[in-house]
Amino acid sequence: MQVPRFEPFTALRFNPTLPLDDVAAPPYDVLSGADVQALLSRHPRNIVAIDVPLESDGPGRYEQAGQRLHDWVDEGTLVRDPQPSFTLYRMRFTDEAGARRETVGVIGALEVVDEGAGGVLPHERTTPKAKTDRLDLTRATGANLSPVWGLSLTAGLTDLLREPGEAMGTCTDGAGVLHTVERVTDPQRVAAIAAAVGANPVLIADGHHRYAISRTFRDEVRSAQGNDTSAELTLTYVAELVDEQLSIDAIHRLYRGVTADELAALFEPAFQLAEAGPVVPAFAREVVERGALCLVRPDGTGIWLTPRPAAFEGVRALDGAYLEHVLQGRDDIDVGYQHGVQHVVDCLAAGEAAAGVLIRPTGIGEIRRTADERLLMPPKSTFFTPKLRTGLVLRPLA
Repeated sequence: MQVPRFEPFTALRFNPTLPLDDVAAPPYDVLSGADVQALLSRHPRNIVAIDVPLESDGPGRYEQAGQRLHDWVDEGTLVRDPQPSFTLYRMRFTDEAGARRETVGVIGALEVVDEGAGGVLPHERTTPKAKTDRLDLTRATGANLSPVWGLSLTAGLTDLLREPGEAMGTCTDGAGVLHTVERVTDPQRVAAIAAAVGANPVLIADGHHRYAISRTFRDEVRSAQGNDTSAELTLTYVAELVDEQLSIDAIHRLYRGVTADELAALFEPAFQLAEAGPVVPAFAREVVERGALCLVRPDGTGIWLTPRPAAFEGVRALDGAYLEHVLQGRDDIDVGYQHGVQHVVDCLAAGEAAAGVLIRPTGIGEIRRTADERLLMPPKSTFFTPKLRTGLVLRPLA
């Protein structure tokens, strides 16, 4: 069985005189230009000044980001750890069902393996991304700025992470999630964590594109410098693949090129249809309780879609797979993806799509099956929450 290396690294962190609430940020791919400006207004040294180069910054924006990172190191805004370490990352939050939760994972450097080689596994098919933004940024900064999210198949990893490390700061995001980071340098504990993560394959939960970019960057560095460089690994947050460490929401579907009535007619042979009335945020829980999907019309009303078992014989028990099966061959129907019931309703009301379908979150059993059987889910099958903050720890590549 192929397994990956997982190693500590000498991290870059914000100077402890700077509040992490002011300088950390959400992931780059959820930020608009206005969001970036708001974060910079909060503090000019917010990590987005490096992590989110805007097109309005001009053609040299990546080089500017790289120079800014080096300037921040020189002036002491970013401080390099004195020795390699792992970083424990805890999140305390209330989940969509109203339950109080606390999760813990570890940030380290995970081996970058060739596609299909094993050891580090994708868990869903990805949609193409033609942009080279993350690759250009990695080249310019010489750093991994935001982590890939991995799931370890090693039982007991969580137990190795429970004991606190050296406190390195906390911050709270807009959703009220408390993010806490702690440094681990004790050689025995570092070795135990590295051995545990490296004992079994790691499943990529979030950040497939970042991992693919790391592979491209590694190949470029290999061509120039050989295969004994820090580009052989990439910044990764790893948590154990168990229920208590995961909060998984659904990513719902938005459809264009078809009306809601036409979709209902297409779905009727495979689903039992029943009127659902006005769609409200509580439907996120009700789809699970009913064991049904929900077609959403532009006027905000819905239709329950209860799968007919005979229609899905041989189809994997995933709502995304059910929808792909029913709409197979309908290339004229365009599908988009949206997290959050109210966001779906709002998009439809604004005319951004013709219809939506609320789906149920993917269960941990199907995620485990994906890893064990080396399968791939449909695109956007899982939405892992809360999202990791960027800026709590950076990994320099030199």
